[in-house]
Amino acid sequence: MLANVKLESMPRTKQEKRGIPELLTLKEACAVLKCHPNTLRQWDTKGILKAIRIGIRKDRRYQKDDILKLLKKK
Repeated sequence: MLANVKLESMPRTKQEKRGIPELLTLKEACAVLKCHPNTLRQWDTKGILKAIRIGIRKDRRYQKDDILKLLKKK
């Protein structure tokens, strides 16, 4: 189940090894933060957790470091 996903269990990418922050999809970020996708969309609009928009569909991606900072505030 995605609700039990932890950042430590996610595979490391070549980009992460080079120091580029890992990006999480909306679904992955929701699983880590245990919240609804609409909550993350609202947080992006309010500037609480900014998303990076990629591709022609402007899909959201969240930086792992930003998610960890938010978790520390809770």
